[in-house]
Amino acid sequence: MDKTSYADQYRDTDFRKHPEKYVVGRGEQGVLIAEPYKSEILPYWKFATPEAAETSAKKIYGMFEAYRDAGDFVGMDMARKFLQMGFTRSRRYANHASGHKHDEDGHIKPQDKGSEDSPKAESARIFYGYYAKAKDDGAYQAALKRWKTDGPQ
Repeated sequence: MDKTSYADQYRDTDFRKHPEKYVVGRGEQGVLIAEPYKSEILPYWKFATPEAAETSAKKIYGMFEAYRDAGDFVGMDMARKFLQMGFTRSRRYANHASGHKHDEDGHIKPQDKGSEDSPKAESARIFYGYYAKAKDDGAYQAALKRWKTDGPQ
């Protein structure tokens, strides 16, 4: 499936009403267009400082648990994706303060000096901890396996 058709399949779809239309996808794919989850989770997604990252990741992980407890696989997966995206975006800004990892010619720039000691690196570590906890959650893993083999329950 190409990226356009994946994104198009998400637009104008309420995945709480139509979970059968949800495709897990790769990585963070669909995280900023899958409704109503995007609108529920996005306001809490922050990573500018380690303090903001801790508050954000803890809140989003709490939402993951609530979706899990409600048997809402799509919500769980979207919360997991936001935690993953908190990690990847924080890492990008830790590695490249500008947020751009490519130069004007499209080549990857070297990491900024001291990137491992930056506040964004700490934000990344915080998000990664919550992301790993969500990704490795037994109920999530079982639901993911069922979703991939049997489709929505």
